[in-house]
Formats: sequence, C-alpha cells, structure tokens
Amino acid sequence: MRYSTGVQKGIHDRLAAYLRAHRVATLAVADAAGAHAAAVFYAADDQLNLYFVSDPASRHGRALAATGTVAGTVQDDRQEWHEITGLQFHGAVRQLDGDERRRGWELYTARFPFLLTGNVVLTGALAQSALWKIAPRWMRLIDNRLGFGHKEEWHRR
Repeated sequence: MRYSTGVQKGIHDRLAAYLRAHRVATLAVADAAGAHAAAVFYAADDQLNLYFVSDPASRHGRALAATGTVAGTVQDDRQEWHEITGLQFHGAVRQLDGDERRRGWELYTARFPFLLTGNVVLTGALAQSALWKIAPRWMRLIDNRLGFGHKEEWHRR
C-alpha cells in the first residue's frame, strides 16, 4: 500500500478537483439507535468546506445537531479495481444562519441552480430544510489509478 501525507504539495488542489467533479457525499452519523448513513448533494468552497441541505428533524439531522461531528465519503461507482477513486473525511458540522448562510446558499445554488426554478415540490422540501456546513479536519484521497491502495491525507491546520 502506498501512502503519502498531506504535506505533499498539491494535495489541496487534488482534493478540491475531486470535490468539484462529484456531487453526492454519504454522511455517517451515530445516535442512540446505532449507526446511520445518508446521501446528500453538496457544494464545496475553496477551503474544502462542504455545504448541504437537509431537514434538521431527520434522523441524521438530529444526530448532526447533537454531536456536531460527521464522517463521510465521496466516491465513484467503478467495477474495475484499478480505477477506484474515493475521498473519506471527518470533521465538524453545523447549521448556518445569517450572512454565513447567505454566502453558503449562493455557493450551493450556483452548483444546483435547479433549486431556484420555483418548483412547488422543491420549495416545500426546502422550507423544511436547513443549510449545513462541514469543516473537515481530515481528508483521505484514494486513487488506485496511481497504484493499488494509493492514499494521500490532508489535515486542516
């Protein structure tokens, strides 16, 4: 297994490019009932923060609010082992409000402009939702195209 650390020049840019090339993250949380996962559409900023919309009353929303932490993945669905790529992360998560919410919403709707079309179903769902921000403390980029098990890590400083 080849492994390199986040001090390697360029890891931030490779992570940002990977996040731009994908749209769905799977979030992992735990609550009193056990482990739970949920897929969310996300937008990422230049600092590798992820923004997503979700109902705070959902199981994962309640768990996120209770703990303030999350782990997750972003990956391709590949059948060839030598083409597997993916990203793992963990960090802090919180609901946004005020100016920070406005800036996050601008970023999110720039990535998903269909949210601004006035669709009745979307408008109703969004009314029940909150905008959340994940500030990753750690990310691991996996890329078997560079060798089986190739991993690079990044840590927020």
